Amino acid sequence: MKPVLAASGSLPSQANAPWTPQTWRNKTALQQPTYPDSALLEEAVDEVRALPPLVTSWEILSLQQQIAEAQEGKRFFLQGGDCAEIFADCTNDVISNRLKVLLQMSLVLVHGLRKPVVRVGRFAGQYAKPRSSDLEVRDGVSLPSYRGDIINSPEFTEAARTPDPRRMIRAHARSAMTLNFVRALIDGGFADLHHPEYWDLAWMKDSPLAGEYQRMVDGVRDAVQFMETLSGHKLRNMETVDFYASHEALLLPYEEAVTREVPRQTGWFNMGTHFPWIGMRTAAADGAHLEYMRGIRNPIAVKVGPSVTTGELRRVIDTLNPENTPGRLTLIHRMGVKEVDTKLAPLLKAVQAEGSRVLWVCDPMHGNTETAANGLKTRRFENIRGEIERAFEVHAACGTHLGGVHLELTGENVTECTGGARALTDHDLERDYRSTVDPRLNDEQALEIAMSIVRSQNPA
Repeated sequence: MKPVLAASGSLPSQANAPWTPQTWRNKTALQQPTYPDSALLEEAVDEVRALPPLVTSWEILSLQQQIAEAQEGKRFFLQGGDCAEIFADCTNDVISNRLKVLLQMSLVLVHGLRKPVVRVGRFAGQYAKPRSSDLEVRDGVSLPSYRGDIINSPEFTEAARTPDPRRMIRAHARSAMTLNFVRALIDGGFADLHHPEYWDLAWMKDSPLAGEYQRMVDGVRDAVQFMETLSGHKLRNMETVDFYASHEALLLPYEEAVTREVPRQTGWFNMGTHFPWIGMRTAAADGAHLEYMRGIRNPIAVKVGPSVTTGELRRVIDTLNPENTPGRLTLIHRMGVKEVDTKLAPLLKAVQAEGSRVLWVCDPMHGNTETAANGLKTRRFENIRGEIERAFEVHAACGTHLGGVHLELTGENVTECTGGARALTDHDLERDYRSTVDPRLNDEQALEIAMSIVRSQNPA
């Protein structure tokens, strides 16, 4: 299973070269664990390959159509969820609270932006994370870094940190349970706009945002009732929403195992998620991750950081979307509030000059990570909000369109990012810091971001 280094050819030939779900093995695959037993790895991959798919091809193609509409400015793209899911959080409360806060955010955005929202959760598969180093050292002891629950465990012991391929099977099962519960909630009326009070979280009654949010809820409810009064019947499409799952397609043996051909459709689909993406650390144009992603029919995304050159970005686009298909490719820029003004515009202009059809989305989280005085990683709310606001301005100045946001958030009232309506400080971080990898916006901060987006696009 270990990929071998292969010389890359010219990108036009790479984009048109024969492809199978296994051809990534002929490329350099970064951020992959070293499994001690290759035979056990192959057994686990074969077992996942035999399991039922988690999503359907028609859901995938429906999402691609919605992304194409977002590219044209007809929809707004909202993607959010955990930095890294953990198996222990596959519970009723965690999943339903995560869904609640995303529904609340989408209601705010629909009400304020006056356009439909594409709802994509960073869950049901977000179990792998890239790391800066293969090894972690504590008190002179060196062990493999924790790479997410699909690979190993965070406890600092040799047994916990040894990569275990059987974890892919557990991750698939928990992804299936998460998707099943989300679908059951939505089909059962959980997302019904007649009853947005279903989405209220426990903190809402004491929140400084409660009044503003309640006015939006009342406005949406009044609008629905008005339309039903005019039409003389209940609006059935107000009772449910489309909701899609996404994760970083990092662990390539797992992604290969969930890639299938589908009856009455051409090509191959990643049936483990609707919307896989490539992180900045694995986005090399001649790397294994682009080789895998270029051959699947899902809509896909690539993270774009401040170090990416215009030439590199053009090569990535040529590889992943050579036919310039609408809805196929999303570019998620993550510049950081200090660099978004200078680094984003050249990339926007280069892509615009090529006539490439892409959806631009802002990730204001990853470029704004810092370490607090107490040693905990954090992100400051004002920097997150500031990068989104500046990104809208840079896009407007370049004549391009910022079509969405990509956020790391949770439906729990954690204290991992400072600032926001309650003005959390570095000292507050220790009160309820739960993330095993990166700091997330809590429920209230996430809703406040949605409100700030609306305000920035509708200045008084």
